[in-house]
Amino acid sequence: MKIRIKGNTVRFRLTQSEVRQLSETGTVTETTLFGPTTFSYQVALHPDIEQLQANYADNQLTLLVPESMGKTWFHDEAVGFENQMALPEGNTLHLLLEKDFTCLENRSEDESDNYPNPKLQC
Repeated sequence: MKIRIKGNTVRFRLTQSEVRQLSETGTVTETTLFGPTTFSYQVALHPDIEQLQANYADNQLTLLVPESMGKTWFHDEAVGFENQMALPEGNTLHLLLEKDFTCLENRSEDESDNYPNPKLQC
């Protein structure tokens, strides 16, 4: 799982096995060690929401996904989901959850579990 944060935009990208895990178990979690502190990021299904939501507490960023969308995501053609989450004082947080596709250019990164890039298919 990858996250990209820029300003008030947070994008999560999941590989095929992570999308399957999310659909089957309801959660996918990664951790990054920062010396004595551990940062965690998680995508979790939630039965009582209708749009993507996020929260941050105790060094963990959690993206909440409506259970009705996440349970079937592995088996459908949807590339992802997005939402503008309202914040206090009229601000918003742009949330994106996407399937991770292979890159069009060669990279040293292992992409064996990524989705085939539709731009490469004939």
